[in-house]
Amino acid sequence: MQVTLDPVILDRFRTALGSVQVAERDRLLCAVSGGPDSLALLLLAQAVLPGKLVAATVDHQLRPEAADEARYVHSVCEALGVPHVILTPHATISGNIQSSARVARYGLLERAADTENCKYIATAHHADDQLETLLMRLARGSGVDGLSAIRARNGRVVRPLLDFSKADLIDICAQAAVQTVDDPSNANAAFDRVAMRNWLASTAHPFRADRAGRTAAALAEAADALTWMTDELAEHRITREAGMVFCDAQDLPNALRRRLLLRCLETLDPDITTRGDAIDRLLIALTDMRTATIGNVKCTGGKQWQFSIARPRRT
Repeated sequence: MQVTLDPVILDRFRTALGSVQVAERDRLLCAVSGGPDSLALLLLAQAVLPGKLVAATVDHQLRPEAADEARYVHSVCEALGVPHVILTPHATISGNIQSSARVARYGLLERAADTENCKYIATAHHADDQLETLLMRLARGSGVDGLSAIRARNGRVVRPLLDFSKADLIDICAQAAVQTVDDPSNANAAFDRVAMRNWLASTAHPFRADRAGRTAAALAEAADALTWMTDELAEHRITREAGMVFCDAQDLPNALRRRLLLRCLETLDPDITTRGDAIDRLLIALTDMRTATIGNVKCTGGKQWQFSIARPRRT
């Protein structure tokens, strides 16, 4: 398959790859579902990184059509000369379907990247996704980290399409005469993202995807700065002794106290899951020199906070 893409578009994509530190020598695992977003990512990546690309399609086995869609992506990759693997989860997706599917998907992609010797994993999140995410998290009352929305890079996962609109990606597939797949879950208004997308499409609003991207990027920089400051403070203010964690959080802004608190909890229990409102209540309790428990961690307030694994409750 011979595909000719607009040189200006290719330069934009090349610049985006450079901004997330993907070099021409690096191998890239490209997550491709068959929709216009990921197929555009495949086309752009193959044009810019020929011979350095592996494509992967995750069949979550939630829809009977998904297997045929994965085989279709395989045929497109074969025509482009791109190696392609189809991945399926080892266990049935259950519970919160979207959340469980996301966890399974990234786990499969990580293992495939290791197997295929790919340094990075590229996903097709774009500017419209960024706007939807920012507004969804704003509606939930998220803080700086949440409002950072979709990061251009998160570990080895890179998202080089965040400056491209959905319309841009549809045009790229049309120019290449590549047929795309439509996932019916993208029209299911029971999902928060679809509901937000429908609201944006049907409402006269002032929000623009490019401006949302700038806002998210600025907040990501602020979040990174707070993380850096927390790392510096933790070196001197958090100590561990005899299975307990101690923290001196006096005379610090609340944002840094909150982050030190989270760091202490994660030090004792790396798998702890906490909600923002629960952390807010715990921070108030510690400031008031009270004792509280979150998860399996006992937290004692005072001039120096103390944390320990709580004893199991008797039944």
